[in-house]
Amino acid sequence: MKIHPLALGLAALLLFAGCKSKATEIKTLLDDPSQYDHKIVTVAGTVGRSIGVLGYGAYELSDDTGKISIVSKSGGAPREGAEVVVRGEFRNAFTLGTTTAAAILEQDRVSKP
Repeated sequence: MKIHPLALGLAALLLFAGCKSKATEIKTLLDDPSQYDHKIVTVAGTVGRSIGVLGYGAYELSDDTGKISIVSKSGGAPREGAEVVVRGEFRNAFTLGTTTAAAILEQDRVSKP
């Protein structure tokens, strides 16, 4: 069965639009990290600094409310400036005063076409 590229692009766009509406704001995760620790969350935003080596990757994702680190064990890291929706396990490292160190272990990622 052959899938038309336009249909595939439209499906990806619909998936991105649907995921973004269910995304949790990064500030919400960082304001109460113990509530989300080891839970699956979805975030959406723009990729900042990123590095990928041999299929592994790490990158910073920001939305209008904050920034968080994303770690990928497969698929590497998207390019800087890419708009993505990420689903993964939230991990809280520590909170010290007003600073929270946390990351999301990526399970799925959808890039905006």
